[in-house]
Amino acid sequence: MTLVAAIVAASAGPAGSATAAPSFGYLQPGGQPRLVEKVPVNVVFVGYEPAQVAKSGFLAELAGEYEPVVRSRLWYGVTEKLGIKYRYDYRLTYTGKPYEDQFFKQLGRLAKPAPLTAYQQAYNDQANNVLDIANNHTIDAPSVEKWLAFHPPAGVDTRRNTVFFINWYGRGDFKHHVYTKTGEPDPDTGYDFGVQRESRKLIAWGGTTAADEETGLGATRRVWFHDLSAGPESWTSNFDVDNPDLDGDGVVDYRMPPTWEYATGGFRSPSALAGDLGKLTRYVALNLLFTTSPLYPVELPTANPPRTLDLDNNTYEGWPGVDASAKYIKPKLLVDELSELRWRNGFSQDQQDLPYDARAEECYLGALTGESCYPDTGFPAGANLYLYNTENLDRALDDQGRVDYEIPLFNYAVGAGVDTPGLGFADDNYVDGDQSYVFSFISPDVVASGYGLTTTQIHEVGHHLGMSHPHDGYDSATGVDYGPAGEFYFANAGDENNSMMSYIDVNWDFSQFDRDNSDRFLTAAYWEAANRLAATVPAGRGRTALKAADLLLGGASKAFASHDYRAAYALADKAYSTVAAIPGVDAGSVSAQMRAEAEQARKSSKIHDTHEFIDTLAPESPRSQP
Repeated sequence: MTLVAAIVAASAGPAGSATAAPSFGYLQPGGQPRLVEKVPVNVVFVGYEPAQVAKSGFLAELAGEYEPVVRSRLWYGVTEKLGIKYRYDYRLTYTGKPYEDQFFKQLGRLAKPAPLTAYQQAYNDQANNVLDIANNHTIDAPSVEKWLAFHPPAGVDTRRNTVFFINWYGRGDFKHHVYTKTGEPDPDTGYDFGVQRESRKLIAWGGTTAADEETGLGATRRVWFHDLSAGPESWTSNFDVDNPDLDGDGVVDYRMPPTWEYATGGFRSPSALAGDLGKLTRYVALNLLFTTSPLYPVELPTANPPRTLDLDNNTYEGWPGVDASAKYIKPKLLVDELSELRWRNGFSQDQQDLPYDARAEECYLGALTGESCYPDTGFPAGANLYLYNTENLDRALDDQGRVDYEIPLFNYAVGAGVDTPGLGFADDNYVDGDQSYVFSFISPDVVASGYGLTTTQIHEVGHHLGMSHPHDGYDSATGVDYGPAGEFYFANAGDENNSMMSYIDVNWDFSQFDRDNSDRFLTAAYWEAANRLAATVPAGRGRTALKAADLLLGGASKAFASHDYRAAYALADKAYSTVAAIPGVDAGSVSAQMRAEAEQARKSSKIHDTHEFIDTLAPESPRSQP
């Protein structure tokens, strides 16, 4: 904040007497931001020799630049860029024997004998496996992340985005192993997925913040490690080397097998290893973790960027004998976790129960069976909950005037024998891809699976605020939006990081990568908001304020380029406030323009099927595996 104060002080002074329109270096009335970051990307190969992972083959998979877009707009055929450009600066390091001896000695110390996992045994039971795993060890993933973060090879700065690719296999001290993350059970049920689920045994981890309540690093680092000599494991199905096509759709489900399967007669040719690690870097580490695209617009669907946000929690109590809102929602945790992501917003939370009457039940069950409860609208049955709650929105939103923006949360608690569509979803408005409401679901089956409502709500509100999953995203070089299926099946590897937006369910925090990306997105959002308002300033007014805003945006640009995302966000926010304070600025005309754009989008839009975007607990999802 010192930087903000200094820039504001430097820009203060009497208005000039000249009448000519001021020229700006950064403020562009009515235009987009111009944010550019040269992003250092450290890639460290530990236990891989250059002959195994050729630099040329690895780099051939990578893109030079990335421009994030609003992914929800893609559902309606619109590519909306944020005004951000990342230019990647790749820095490759192959570690030598002294470093590897030190690191693998540390892994050996951390390794604890353990039974084979169900997925290691499944690997052994196949026809085409290269070897049989005779024994296993567990290694605490956060301990490995911390060691790598503070013991990098010479010349590697782990304050910048760093991928460690690890291969222990082939050394005399090798031990078959999996990584674990335990000690953070679901706050509503006490179920510790890291302990109780075989499917939560990992081969990758990272993204922990400095002050994470359970495993904080103590200082900001940006590390993700991936170890193909671990496992094999469930999450990316790399234990399965018999079946190229896992779902039977005729398309090979591309995944990276254990290190020893890169062999003649193995699942993959040795020559494919460099390219596979390149794919993991581009399509997982970069596109899904380090430099992502937002799912929804982070500025939120309001005329002006909101300062105060209320989590308006509404529960349809349809589970006989159970007060679901009282038993399965932890309001303080909900507010605390979201406040860490959107740290410049003030959050509040309030709750009420709504009647699960005949009409509410009709629309809920229709969403499950594919029957629209508003057939005259032409909307799919997946929009039932959106339409019903829009019709009854006045009884839900009760803080208008007290806060700048209410996030409508609707929870459906249903009894035994009643299905749920998943754990939850963050819906859009069926017009142009703006976010609308958050839906969460609970039942006896959901609780038996280990989940309450709190963590689902944190995750879904995270979507509402713009965050994508770390297993699906956008590749700007090709214009492809992808998820973990077919040629991108390996994208599930992105879930193995310390992010609330993951499906891995072993932590309930937003990662360092989440926070970096949110701050970047918000820098662009406030810059664009300042540009929009600047276009409405009456001629001849606000010269001093506009020049001050331009100077602030210059500071934001420089902070962004030097990777100080928090300062960049704060300066862009201040620039917006400076323009908004100019007498005569017409925020209403900006709002009218946005409504007109939305109406035009509605007329030309296609209706998407909400069910495509439900956060699933279906049998085919890795999340549901034991």
